[in-house]
Amino acid sequence: MKKKLVVLLLVAALIVGLFAGCGNRGEQNVIVVGAKDFTEQFVLGHIVSILLDYHTDFEIRFVSEMSTMVVWAALLSGDVDLYVEYTGTIFATVLGYEETKSADETFEIVQTALDENYDILVLDPLGFNNTFAIAVLPEFAAQYHLRTYSDLAAISQNYIFGGGFEILNRPDGIPGVQALYGMQFRETVALEGVLRYFAIENDEIQITEAFSTDGMLLAFDLIVLEDDLGFFPPYFAAPIIRRDTAQQHPVLVEVLGMLTGILDDDAMRALNYRVDVLHESAESVARDFLLSRGLIS
Repeated sequence: MKKKLVVLLLVAALIVGLFAGCGNRGEQNVIVVGAKDFTEQFVLGHIVSILLDYHTDFEIRFVSEMSTMVVWAALLSGDVDLYVEYTGTIFATVLGYEETKSADETFEIVQTALDENYDILVLDPLGFNNTFAIAVLPEFAAQYHLRTYSDLAAISQNYIFGGGFEILNRPDGIPGVQALYGMQFRETVALEGVLRYFAIENDEIQITEAFSTDGMLLAFDLIVLEDDLGFFPPYFAAPIIRRDTAQQHPVLVEVLGMLTGILDDDAMRALNYRVDVLHESAESVARDFLLSRGLIS
């Protein structure tokens, strides 16, 4: 391609300052694709960016390393045009719903609310459900006959939970799990990304969070416990885009439609595995995926 794909890797603290009053609204040929601060989002952000770069004449800028609320704020302000979000995150964190709904109900509520209240369009999901999960080592599960969150609640007060900052503080995260299941931990430790997997392997923590599509689940052979009371809502990944961007450039919606239903849980887990375990770059993994599906050449 003759166009140049611009990739910006920025930490969230710097993004807040960068976004203050200096968006991309005046640059008509620039589309900014956002992403959060973990492996799957890097892969998805690159998939979206490479696809748009290949099939359109826009300059695509990829901005990552953002927390949920930072990238959401950037979308609302116009400093980001689009990114891949999870229906459960919008449902609970952005819209503030506390009850759990079915996947279809959640999507309908999210799509309608963002359209009517925020001028944000929720496009068709990519196909996989990356819900939160709680995981333990197989020997730990065997020792206490752990199968469900309710089983874990009976012994959790004696052990350390390690997870990302967001899940430790979000209402749809560990605080909500603890309230529903009556679960307590001896200690909670904030650990991002792959660090928590090495921590559980080294017995620095005994319980951790995972996303259901984490590649590291395969690498460390972790047991995912059953959310038997159904706390976590469905987290189907879907592109979300500003209405004004979509109206000005309808080709973006058309191209993003190529990704509808293209990834299931196993496929997304395998892509994450390649980055986290095999140490391939998220960009190369994304490009290989698009090539394998015939979406670019």
